[in-house]
Amino acid sequence: MQSVSDFCDDTARRKLLVATTSAGALAGAATLVPFVGSLAPSEKARALGAPVEADISTLQPGTMTTVAWRGMPVFLVNRTQSMMASVVRANSMVADPSSEHSFSMRMPAYCSAQYRSRASHPNLLVVVGVCTHLGCTPTPRFIPGAQPNLPDDWPGGFLCPCHGSTYDLAGRVFKDKPAPRNLDVPRFEFISSTVVIGRDEKGEA
Repeated sequence: MQSVSDFCDDTARRKLLVATTSAGALAGAATLVPFVGSLAPSEKARALGAPVEADISTLQPGTMTTVAWRGMPVFLVNRTQSMMASVVRANSMVADPSSEHSFSMRMPAYCSAQYRSRASHPNLLVVVGVCTHLGCTPTPRFIPGAQPNLPDDWPGGFLCPCHGSTYDLAGRVFKDKPAPRNLDVPRFEFISSTVVIGRDEKGEA
């Protein structure tokens, strides 16, 4: 039979155990709050991932401008009718003419047409200027025809200076090149004469 003193000792031990457990839980929670907070992205990180706007009102036909988005160059090309015709001519020369295989991001459905552009602005090409081989930045080589480091039937496009991968004026990689995929097309939308990169009707990328 348990004595009164034993009962008191058990009660005291239970109170001590509850108090110790509660204190440990509170200390753990206090430690966890700053840790969880540290996992949230900083203001700088959020800014780096934010959409960017580019004014294309002065982008002349046949020219290109580059903007930075998420630390990557994004090419904006205002293609002429002859440049768009070269895209059609390149269909049999590129490895993935219908862009069935994405690289680092899924191509937006509204850019699945041949020119890889929005129907409202078929002339404007928006692609990430990062070679899908080893990440170099391709250079524009828009003039068609024979020239150094390019074939005699060159239709115009981009040349990667690192290992010779070439892309047409829709950002599609030519056959038998080191690069395995077409240039990425980011999500984008138009607001008047501005293109917003990294956002579309479905929200931010």
